[in-house]
Amino acid sequence: MAGKRKRGEGTVRLRKDGRWEGRVVVGYDEAGNPKTKNVLAKTKKECVEKLEQLKEQCDGRRPTQVRPDMPFGVWMDYWYQNFSKPRLRPTTQLGYEGWIYNHLIPGLGSIQLNRLTQADLQQFFRTMKESGRKSNTEKRGKGMADRSVRSCHAVCQMALDKAVEEKVIHGNPAAGCRLPPIKGREMQVLTQEEMRRFLIQAKAEGMYELFLLDLTTGMRRGELLALRWDDLDFATGKLRIDKQVCPVGGKLIINEPKTKAANRTIILPPAMLEVLAEYKKGIFSDLMFPSRVKPDQPIDPGYVRKRLQVILKRAGCKSVRFHDLRHTFATMSLENGMDVKTLSTIIGHVSSATTLNTYTHITDEMRRKAAVNIDQGIAGVEVVTVGEEEKSICSEPEFTPVQPARRRPGTGYLKQIKENLWEGRYSPIWPDGKKHSRNVYGHTEAECEEKLAELILQMKAEIAALRSGASTEYPDGVSPKKKAVAAYLREHPGVTNKAKIARDLNMDRTTVQRYYDEIRAELRGEESPVPQM
Repeated sequence: MAGKRKRGEGTVRLRKDGRWEGRVVVGYDEAGNPKTKNVLAKTKKECVEKLEQLKEQCDGRRPTQVRPDMPFGVWMDYWYQNFSKPRLRPTTQLGYEGWIYNHLIPGLGSIQLNRLTQADLQQFFRTMKESGRKSNTEKRGKGMADRSVRSCHAVCQMALDKAVEEKVIHGNPAAGCRLPPIKGREMQVLTQEEMRRFLIQAKAEGMYELFLLDLTTGMRRGELLALRWDDLDFATGKLRIDKQVCPVGGKLIINEPKTKAANRTIILPPAMLEVLAEYKKGIFSDLMFPSRVKPDQPIDPGYVRKRLQVILKRAGCKSVRFHDLRHTFATMSLENGMDVKTLSTIIGHVSSATTLNTYTHITDEMRRKAAVNIDQGIAGVEVVTVGEEEKSICSEPEFTPVQPARRRPGTGYLKQIKENLWEGRYSPIWPDGKKHSRNVYGHTEAECEEKLAELILQMKAEIAALRSGASTEYPDGVSPKKKAVAAYLREHPGVTNKAKIARDLNMDRTTVQRYYDEIRAELRGEESPVPQM
């Protein structure tokens, strides 16, 4: 007689109808009752094989029977996979998994759940603070930041709260732990003069419109980079904000904003609309701020963060985070008389209370100035103002932007080949997955630069037309046979028989087969199946 199957491997039994049934527990519901899946087969061997495949489909995770003496690490994994992960956003999942699998389970995972004490947790958090960092220790030191320790504790406390709720343990040992104090990040804002220099330098770097729009609206970085042209109504100035870009696992995904309040519509000032209308003439993408290399994808948030620091440094401004541009907008708005409720709606805060708590120092300063003005008014004292002559004396000299050593991506290549002859070249990747170059020439650098800018706009328009299916005119260097097949499919979209296409074009079927799928994808506006170079 065969031995009993091990715990977690499932059960196999012979049914009354002669078939074999395999059953395995794949999880537990909120009440602690097991959730199972089953397979059926004609023979026991086949049933066991199907059962193993079923377990693999379930991520190969053996379900955990919830009990008080289970290891704390097992409970953390069970809680995260069954209760927490399904409700979290992808970016939040990465944070939780870091605290659980890099810190909590390695540090406390072997302790029985019902034997875990506050002293164990307190010692663990102390160790995290002193020597808990897993990487980059040479630059940042061995200890973890106070904010990181508090975040790890918060995840641990939520998991143990659930254990109490499920009556697995009687009390939460994480409650009452002494943690590092909350230290709010210092809010930094750019001054008027810094903003002026910053925007001048941003224009020289080709990122003027992006940063100007952020300083005009106070949008979060992910919200800004997810904007599409159909989100903006140029006639009314209304801009819809209902998505954001998030980097997850090395890829960029577009999902819903941070909160429900973040779904909002704001109105752009006329000057900003004029800037965007002119900027749009050179953008051949549905995205407002597409990647210069891949126009169908948004700019990477990490790239924007790095460029921000470079521009700030070249402009002679203090180093601030991208989020501080949002603070700069809010500060300017409040100082110029915008009420808190309106500001809260524009920047997407859940309530006006959040805005008040975030910008308490600004509103306090506004109250102080108001009190001074009232006092001066009652006392009949005139407010002293700086004269125009004094302002001109105090104003800083005109700022000249730093010209980058390298041309920015998407602006082509320029060089002097003779004393009175300059050459410009643009080599984008076309929908066929290959680079195709075109050149222009000028007697001066300025002339060649102007011609190159016109060439870039022309080539971008051609590429966009190819991607959308509006054109089949390929650049020089593309096979004449491919051009012929593309023209035929454009003229006869309903023909799918490759043999007929070959006969009509007087070419062999193998050649048609080589280009058929690629061209169809291009006509549908999809990315070419040819590997990108």
